[in-house]
Amino acid sequence: MVNRVTQQTVQRSTLSNLQLNLSKVSNLQAQMSSGKRITKASQDPAAASGLLAQKAEKSASTQALRNAQDGESWLNLTDTTLQQSVSVLQRARDLTVQAVNGGANDTSREAIATELEGLRDSLLDLANTTYNGRSIFSGTSSADAAFEDASGGYAWNGVAGARVTRRIGEDATVQVDSDGSAAFGNGATSVFQLLDDIAADVRAGTNVTGRLDEIDAVQNNMLISLSDVGVRTKQITDVQDKLALTIQNLTSSISDSEDIDLAATVLELSMQQVAYEGALGAASNVLQPTLMDYLS
Repeated sequence: MVNRVTQQTVQRSTLSNLQLNLSKVSNLQAQMSSGKRITKASQDPAAASGLLAQKAEKSASTQALRNAQDGESWLNLTDTTLQQSVSVLQRARDLTVQAVNGGANDTSREAIATELEGLRDSLLDLANTTYNGRSIFSGTSSADAAFEDASGGYAWNGVAGARVTRRIGEDATVQVDSDGSAAFGNGATSVFQLLDDIAADVRAGTNVTGRLDEIDAVQNNMLISLSDVGVRTKQITDVQDKLALTIQNLTSSISDSEDIDLAATVLELSMQQVAYEGALGAASNVLQPTLMDYLS
């Protein structure tokens, strides 16, 4: 049995094919203008789902990298501050040794005591170092300074056990601050009070030989804190290298899945445009006006 083909059937078929060709041209033009192979999820649901997952992973890795970079800046500042503190305390020790060995007169003892007090002020400034407005030695405390001045008894304003951390992975965090009380002491047992006491002893002509062991104990605490900061700096540096590589690989993978092949797309668009123009020419022969068109 032969199906009947009417003029309306031919017209509908021709218009449908024209619309299909035009849709292909439109999709290719959209890809050319956006540079993306997939401009909406319905074009390739499976690929679109994979792209969303990769973009989410890249976003998380990028945020973790920013966290790690911020943490490294915090730790680098802490490292520098502790190194400077160790140097200042070493100068205080040298002055104490000088006071022990010197058989100094009142003038020289006063000079040593005055310099010791200056070193105390320098250490206090270092202990109150801030990063982006936050003290690096007071944990999560909102206090303006990690340590009070002499009128406050050199009290530590930090929160015991509270740590400032940065998330550097889905299940990984790293501490970026340092416990000020561990490095500098607290109140009457602080390095600041120790230097005050040594300065007073020097002025009074008291033998300060026993103070050398106290200075060495504080300096050892600072070195322990410095070593701990170094370990965490190494950890956060290694993570940055790993995250940077992950982001690079994800960027490449996303580009391979999402971006168009420009040369191939230009060629395909040219071919579709030729096909569309050919279809238009054929349609013009098929869809000839009839007497009924004029009568209607």
